Amino acid sequence: MNTVFIAGHARLPSGMAAKSIYETLTITAEIDKTYGVIVTANCTLATEHGRDFVHHLLKGHSLQDGIDTPEHIMKEHYLGKAGNALVSALNDLYRQYEHYQENHG
Repeated sequence: MNTVFIAGHARLPSGMAAKSIYETLTITAEIDKTYGVIVTANCTLATEHGRDFVHHLLKGHSLQDGIDTPEHIMKEHYLGKAGNALVSALNDLYRQYEHYQENHG
């Protein structure tokens, strides 16, 4: 298997539908070990549409290129209440990826 599964977490803002189910927002990604490319992504947003949207925003980005581009795209295209939490979870996911690279790269 040439992929790893990594998760990033962030605190959800109050007043969100997902807040009644989860205390934190999680972004998960299956990442190619060789090139750092996000093969698939998911998150704990309440709606399937939101989860699919996040997947399409992140799929195909290489974490070897850093997190700036996916973060910018997330900020520019996701305008929901969870935007800051998504960016924070994405940054946490990137930190987990860097940790993985340090130990397995």
